[in-house]
Amino acid sequence: MSTRLRLTIIFAATLTVALAAVTTSLWLSRRAYVYRDLSAHASAQARLAARVIEEAAQAGDVITEEPLLGASGEPSRRILAPRLWRIFEALPDYLIVVDRDSSVVFVSESLMRLDRDDWTAIQAGLTEIPDDGPAALLNVDGGVLLVARSIGEPTTVLTRVIAGVHAGGRVEAPREYLITVFFLFPLILATALIAVWMMLGKPFEQLQRITDELAAITDGRSLHRRLPVDDSRAELSDLVDTLNAMIDRLEQSFLGLRRFTADASHELKTPLAVLRADVERAMSDGSSKSEKMVALEEALHETARMADLVETLLTLARADEGRFDLHLEPVSLGPIVRDVYETALILGESAQVEVSMPFTAEAVVMGDPPRLRQLFLNLVTNAIKYTPAGGRVDIGLGRHPDHAAFVVRDTGIGIAAADLPYVFDRFWRADRVRSRSIARGRAGEGGGGGSGLGLAISQWIAQAHGGALTVTSRLGKGSLFTVTLPLAAEDAPKSFIEP
Repeated sequence: MSTRLRLTIIFAATLTVALAAVTTSLWLSRRAYVYRDLSAHASAQARLAARVIEEAAQAGDVITEEPLLGASGEPSRRILAPRLWRIFEALPDYLIVVDRDSSVVFVSESLMRLDRDDWTAIQAGLTEIPDDGPAALLNVDGGVLLVARSIGEPTTVLTRVIAGVHAGGRVEAPREYLITVFFLFPLILATALIAVWMMLGKPFEQLQRITDELAAITDGRSLHRRLPVDDSRAELSDLVDTLNAMIDRLEQSFLGLRRFTADASHELKTPLAVLRADVERAMSDGSSKSEKMVALEEALHETARMADLVETLLTLARADEGRFDLHLEPVSLGPIVRDVYETALILGESAQVEVSMPFTAEAVVMGDPPRLRQLFLNLVTNAIKYTPAGGRVDIGLGRHPDHAAFVVRDTGIGIAAADLPYVFDRFWRADRVRSRSIARGRAGEGGGGGSGLGLAISQWIAQAHGGALTVTSRLGKGSLFTVTLPLAAEDAPKSFIEP
């Protein structure tokens, strides 16, 4: 069952229940109104009859005695005076007059037309009708509504008047009501269902088109496609925008994965080829012992380089998955920076690059000491690696009101403005031709060509510590890398006012 049909059925059920509730409510309201009107009418008849009897009692013309057997001294029964009899006979509704012995002295003609069973039921119900109380409905002749009223002074013979109306046909649903229920309401329901079905048609057609478009984008080769945006419906437009943004992120992820795979393969291809050549040379029968040792040493060097590359890739993979835990503790950056500076002096001396630390400060941050040292050393090593002989690298640590800043400035080859957005991408190296030539020179001096992952690792370490790594550079003029780290709570000043 389609969602469109399911929604239509749910709407039909809901509307049916609502119409049934309205119909029942109208019916009960009308029934209550009719009963209230009939009760008021019966009460008025009962009051009128009681007043007539009370006025007749003042003239002494209320009741007459009629012998039951016609003989003197025999029992007799009370009957209503002829004048009152004629008055009450003219009333079209039900009327009963009862004396003090609970004997019926008058019964209207409409009651006399009832059959014996109905009359017996009315007589049995008279005692249950309270004087001057609410109306009582007896299930007789389709329903009879009776109201009792007591007769006050001056008469002491007649005590109660019971007036009633026939309620059977009056509480039945009128023809107009039946027409509304059985013809108009189904018409309303059918019209509403058709309207809902048509209104749901276009949104579901658009959803189907979106589904078909998404089904067509099933692999990395189709991620360049985007869903068409329909501004006629805000909800669907927002959905399409969200899906397009997701597809854009997937495209970037796929492109990054392809580039990463290609670069990783390229980086591993060269050392594997060198390793194979060295092993073959070492295994050659014509090689001398010294040549075999040189070949094995080069093979060991390439193996160490590949091991470092693989370890770096595993570190980045664990970081991407959030499975790389940092052991944060209050760390003083001064000793770490000085240790990195001493290492940089050794690296700079072998590369004929001058290394200096013109300024330093003391700052405490929450960090992982080995990772912070790796971050700083990566930046310094990178600066020395891409600075030609005779160049200069400056290291500094500064403290600001709310953060510490570690800076590395070099006079190396620099980075073009077009390449700056990609400088922290994995396997990326600025101006690869010149950087590789410099790297080959460093390799000849005992250095390494690098894998293009150092800056990616450095950026991750900085961000994992709540900081940031930024770069500014000019091609041929050098680069400036800046690491900002938030100060630890105990080292941060309570307040700071700029001069």
